[in-house]
Amino acid sequence: MSAMGDQAVAVARRWIGTPYVHQSACMGAGTDCLGLIRGVWRGLYGQEPEQAPAYSRDWSEPEGRERLWQAAQRHLSAKALSDAASGDVLLFRMRSSGVAKHMGVQALTGTHPSFIHAYSGHAVLESPLSRPWARRIVARFAFPEELN
Repeated sequence: MSAMGDQAVAVARRWIGTPYVHQSACMGAGTDCLGLIRGVWRGLYGQEPEQAPAYSRDWSEPEGRERLWQAAQRHLSAKALSDAASGDVLLFRMRSSGVAKHMGVQALTGTHPSFIHAYSGHAVLESPLSRPWARRIVARFAFPEELN
C-alpha cells in the first residue's frame, strides 16, 4: 500500500456512519457515493478538483453517457483491474446494460477484501468486496501522489 493509499483509507473510514443523502458531500450530515470520493479528495488535497454538477439518480442512463467514469479519468490515475491496492477508487456498473454509477474506496485487499462506500438506503459503511460486488467493478483508479 502506498502512503497516499493509507491516507485515503483513513480519510474514508472517518466518513463511516454518515447517512446516505443524494448529491451531498458533508461528513456526518450526509453523502452519496460521489460525495464520499469528493470528501476523501478534500481530506487529501484540501479542495475539490472541480465543481460537481447536479445529477439525477439515473446517472446519465437515458443517454448512455459514462459521465462518472469520464470525471474519474480527468482527476484520478487509471489502473489495471487486477492491480488492487488499498486506497484505490473503485467504479461499479450496477446493471450490465447500465452506465457505471457507483464508487467506493478499497480498504483491504487479500483474502478478505473490503471497500468503503455510501450506499442508497444505508449510511457510509465498510463492506466485504464479495464476488457479487467484485464482478461489478469496471474501473480502478488511484488518487494522484501529487496534484499538477
